Amino acid sequence: MVPDLTMRGQDDPHGRTTIARPPTVGQLAARVHALAARPSDWWRRLTFDETGPVRVPLDDPDGTDGVRLWLTTWPPGHGATVHGQVSTLIAGELAEVAIAADGVTERPLRANRVRVHGGPQTFTNPGPAFAVSLHAS
Repeated sequence: MVPDLTMRGQDDPHGRTTIARPPTVGQLAARVHALAARPSDWWRRLTFDETGPVRVPLDDPDGTDGVRLWLTTWPPGHGATVHGQVSTLIAGELAEVAIAADGVTERPLRANRVRVHGGPQTFTNPGPAFAVSLHAS
């Protein structure tokens, strides 16, 4: 009999307990970028409501990593605060609103660019049509 040197099926060859760690921000960004590139996986789940933004939760395919993914549809002229670490604009126009002592600044998001946030962010849709964004935390 030949021993299995690959140690498949063992978490740690020394018998130590492995600790599941949450994904890094870079891993979240990569996941958002990859999912945004596959609209066939989520486009049918979108709902549009003219009265305000709609959050559409996306299920984690394997359910083990604790990552929350969701889409948000933004009607024209509406905004909301998003509690995610990573965001990307998929369609339409969206601006990040920053309120500081010297005034309010709106910074436009560019489509298909993943943006990493340090905390909750406020977004608004300044455009004439619905916008769609993807978020993760």
